Amino acid sequence: MTIRDAVEADLPALLAIHNEAVRTTTAIWDEHEVDLDERRAWFLERQRGGFPVLVTERGGVVAGYASYGPWRPKSGYRLTVENSVYVLAAHHGHGLASTLLDELIVRARSAGLHRMMAMIESSNTISIGLHERRGFRVVGQMDEVGTKFGRWLDLTVMQLPLSP
Repeated sequence: MTIRDAVEADLPALLAIHNEAVRTTTAIWDEHEVDLDERRAWFLERQRGGFPVLVTERGGVVAGYASYGPWRPKSGYRLTVENSVYVLAAHHGHGLASTLLDELIVRARSAGLHRMMAMIESSNTISIGLHERRGFRVVGQMDEVGTKFGRWLDLTVMQLPLSP
């Protein structure tokens, strides 16, 4: 397993991972797949903002990616970020998400950030557990704030202190 900064050549793989999550999970609340131009715009926006986009390779294949970005758009929130971690279903259970999240936390602390947020669909107990094992704690629960696959979705809000 290798973790590295993503490069533009990784965008087709990031697109495939993103769209798999859109099609099959409630990890991403979008209901429609995106195209390569959208992923390129997202990637360039992350780069302009100084936010990491990491990929993990397993067996020579980009199997997952992770990033963090602004939590809220107002300048007063600039030291708080929200993370995203996605791994292809075929590569679940091999510690890729854990390793990606660990590296995101290291990067956020090195950048002098204060808090990392995770917004997780409440039935996603695997992701909630992953975050809890890294020190995130539940700070809120929002009922029926989204919809996908014909059902209402609840949101669990988690937070990790990055600095004292």
